[in-house]
Amino acid sequence: LAAFSGASERTFVAIKPDGVQRHLVGEIIRRFERKGLQLVGLKLLQASEDLLKEHYIALRDRPFYSRLVKYMSSGPVVAMVWQGLDVVKTVRTMIGETNPAESRPGTIRGDFCVEVSKNVIHGSDSVESARQEISLWFRPEELTCWEDTAEHWIY
Repeated sequence: LAAFSGASERTFVAIKPDGVQRHLVGEIIRRFERKGLQLVGLKLLQASEDLLKEHYIALRDRPFYSRLVKYMSSGPVVAMVWQGLDVVKTVRTMIGETNPAESRPGTIRGDFCVEVSKNVIHGSDSVESARQEISLWFRPEELTCWEDTAEHWIY
């Protein structure tokens, strides 16, 4: 990974239907909170195929695209927005590789996943995609700015 930029950012994270069904929501949130990230948006929803097609539009020409949209609409998803210094990079590191077989122990996918098509969690891959995904999944009034009193113990 490149050096951290030291910039405060926001990122989009979605716990996929397999993560919800396997009761991993609390464990995943706990990991991000213990890292010192700040939760600013959270909702449980049944994502529509239209929302998912827009979310995964960059993958529309891939052979697995329709299966991915169908899978992501097969059950509830937990959509979240996390904030913190270099949060996009930090969350991606904590999640692990897309293919769980390549994910290190201690990462979310390394600890909880076996198969690439059921890899529990999505995290934005760049600051720009985070902006796009946050605006796709959340209205501005659904995001909360609040003072984290532990922040000075973390940064």
